[in-house]
Amino acid sequence: MRYNNYMHILSVKLVFNIPHAMSLKDKRRVCRSIIEKTRKKFNVSIAEVASQDKHQILTIGVAVISGEMAHARRSLDEVIRYMDGNTDAELIEIDNL
Repeated sequence: MRYNNYMHILSVKLVFNIPHAMSLKDKRRVCRSIIEKTRKKFNVSIAEVASQDKHQILTIGVAVISGEMAHARRSLDEVIRYMDGNTDAELIEIDNL
């Protein structure tokens, strides 16, 4: 049996603006919703990674692991498109890590 010895990990930092959030509670509601939906649909590692004290800015990190680089890139692109279209926050920055 032959094994693929390669492992490809891609990650991205996404920054969202939540103009309607008037409190951290409002922000947490948006954050929980998009993280839970994305994790359930794509089974990726995802978490809020910065800007925890700013109620209108949400920074989320996403990581994808695959045996093939092309598959990892396609998966991460799908996740970004999904997150951009399935939240009431505006995606304002994408930082490939």
